[in-house]
Amino acid sequence: MLTRRAFTRALLSTASLAAVPAFAQDPVQTSSIATAPAKAGQKLATQTEILVGQNEMPMISPGSVDFTYAAIAMYEEFAAGGGWPELSVKQLKKGNKGDGVIALRHRLVAENYLPFETLTAENANVFDDELADAVRAFQINHGVLPSGIVAEKTLAALNVSAETRLHMLKENIPRIEAYVEGLGDRYILVNIPGTQLETVQYNTVYSRHNIVVGKLERPSPTLISTVSDINFNPYWKIPASIVERDIVPNYLKDPSYLAKMQIRIFDGVDGPEIDPSLIDWPTTPPERYFFRQEPGAHNSLGTVKINFPNEHMVYMHDTPHQESFGRNVRFESSGCVRIDQVKTVVDWILQGEPDVDMMQVEMVQANVEPYDLKINNGPGVRFMYLTAWATEDGRVNFRDDIYGLDGTGFILGQPEPKTF
Repeated sequence: MLTRRAFTRALLSTASLAAVPAFAQDPVQTSSIATAPAKAGQKLATQTEILVGQNEMPMISPGSVDFTYAAIAMYEEFAAGGGWPELSVKQLKKGNKGDGVIALRHRLVAENYLPFETLTAENANVFDDELADAVRAFQINHGVLPSGIVAEKTLAALNVSAETRLHMLKENIPRIEAYVEGLGDRYILVNIPGTQLETVQYNTVYSRHNIVVGKLERPSPTLISTVSDINFNPYWKIPASIVERDIVPNYLKDPSYLAKMQIRIFDGVDGPEIDPSLIDWPTTPPERYFFRQEPGAHNSLGTVKINFPNEHMVYMHDTPHQESFGRNVRFESSGCVRIDQVKTVVDWILQGEPDVDMMQVEMVQANVEPYDLKINNGPGVRFMYLTAWATEDGRVNFRDDIYGLDGTGFILGQPEPKTF
């Protein structure tokens, strides 16, 4: 993590200091986020948790453009100073000694994760608690499991050059400028490369969630919208693209597939139900019939679907496949966003609806009957493609360019599928 002093110095070099005067008032404090130890038994790089009252900074806030320009100023200094050499070690952990440990200290000092004085300490060649904390801070800022151990993924991130990191920060400025436009007091942030969602109120994080987003060949779009309604125990009205790619092939392999998954076929949305065995599938276009999955434990949308107007026909939802959230790589959907512990998000949305009868909502959630609830004061929604950004607490964050969009000028819209 960049120290608050270094971040302030960089911020002072920009023309926007007046927008964020707090740094000058508190120039030496560092963020507790980036130095937090990994939780016991933690196996995931990111966690789903309620953070209300902990003053955690969101991925995006009204000052994000200024914070990221401050980070750019610092990384320009890093690049102008020669950046950092690549590390050649395969693994380093607490208790190790030798030249590899010294090289790691040099690398972390170069990016301000450690003070320069650590290089002249008596046991500079020993991997101690201080070094483990710095490694964890680096890992958190790069979306890597904060184990304090330098292994393959951490080493790969450490060996990305200062010039590349600088380019990533500059590449994300236009995206950040677009995403912060019109932010209100309450909003939902989805960062696709980071596979994380935040609910935000008054510029602090209420909750953070692991999510599943679009596959490389079916990428999630980026968009700006507002929550409009929530479907409890929803039907899944299956898009023609998924019918073609998934549903029909599965049925042709196993004629009992539709019955097992409780998927029904209709001749139009309000038309009569059709027996799938009477359809000539090889000659029938996928959009010819309307496919609908009934509510229940098998339903691909789970117990709830959160809607917001958008041209891409995507939404956020629950899933019966909770095991997906136990993986660090979560690019598995057809474009929509699946949310871990989605009930927390739904309850948070409903906090902004004073006229909603929460007892009625609880009753609805307890059965399998569909129920649609209009949201009158919905929070904003941002589906974002952020590979580099800075936050008010001095953290500079990086994520892998999973869809290969950096360098293309991509900001909002539907990415092209990645083919192999």
